[in-house]
Amino acid sequence: MALNVLIADDSATMRAVIAKALRLSGLQLDKVYEAPDGRGALEILESHEIHLVFTDLNMPGLNGEALLAAMRSRPESAGIPVVMVSSDGSAARMARCKAQGLAAYVRKPFTPESICQAAHGALRT
Repeated sequence: MALNVLIADDSATMRAVIAKALRLSGLQLDKVYEAPDGRGALEILESHEIHLVFTDLNMPGLNGEALLAAMRSRPESAGIPVVMVSSDGSAARMARCKAQGLAAYVRKPFTPESICQAAHGALRT
């Protein structure tokens, strides 16, 4: 099955880098959607079938932690694996995200291989 992936990050460059890494990952991708923040991500989740989400933690408006909480509170998105990509990996924030079912965390700066590993691992959970 080809996957639809959503990438939420306030940096267009970072979204492009993650998308490129995913295209090189060996995963069979259908569409890659992009959102500049958590609110935009929720709009995409409401109107498209998404199989995997990559999100930044620190974004204006609705951040990655709030996006994850919103996704988990909605039956239609509760089971979608989420990978957090951020330079902020404080233990308390990561513990809260893990408690909400975060599938994986990738620290910035990252390698394409770490994005690929996180995607494959998240899809197995």
